[in-house]
Amino acid sequence: MNEPANDVLRLGQCDPSHLIRLLSRFGLVLRVVDEGETIHGSYWGDEEAGLVGDHLVARADSPLHSVLHEACHYVCMDAGRRDGLHTDAGGDYDEENGVCYLQILLADEIDGFGRSRMMRDMDTWGYSFRLGSARAWFERDAEDTRQWLTRHGLLDEAGRPTFRLRLT
Repeated sequence: MNEPANDVLRLGQCDPSHLIRLLSRFGLVLRVVDEGETIHGSYWGDEEAGLVGDHLVARADSPLHSVLHEACHYVCMDAGRRDGLHTDAGGDYDEENGVCYLQILLADEIDGFGRSRMMRDMDTWGYSFRLGSARAWFERDAEDTRQWLTRHGLLDEAGRPTFRLRLT
C-alpha cells in the first residue's frame, strides 16, 4: 500500500458490536489487536485486516472496508480453501468480484457505514473497476457478479445476502 488514506472509515470509529454480530452470522470471530501490533494473517500488511482460520484480525486503525473485504473472502471461498486458511484467501477473478460486491451489500449492516460510504472508501483506497468507480461497477456492470453470488447461494433471488457460506 502507498500512504494510508486518512479519510476512510476505520474500525475504531464504529461501534464494534454491529460488526461482531455481522461476522458471527458467518462463523467469523473478530480479533482486535493493540495499536502497533502486527496484524497476523494480513496479506498486505500495515493496517490491512487479516484472516487466520475463522478469525478476522484487525486493529482500530484498520479500514472498515478492509475488514469487510477479508470477511467476504471467507464467505465467498469454498469450504476446502476455508480449511487451513491463513493470510492468502486466493480465489479467481469471479470470486474477487463477488467479494467486492458482497462487501458493498454488507456495509448496510453496520450503522454509520452503509454502501455509499463503502463505495467511496473503496475508491479512495484505490480499488479499480472497469467503469472507473465502485458505484458505477456496482450499479451498471456487475450482473455477472450477482449471478455468481446467487449461484453459490450467497444472494437470494432478490439480490439480498443470505448470510450463508459458500460450500463448493
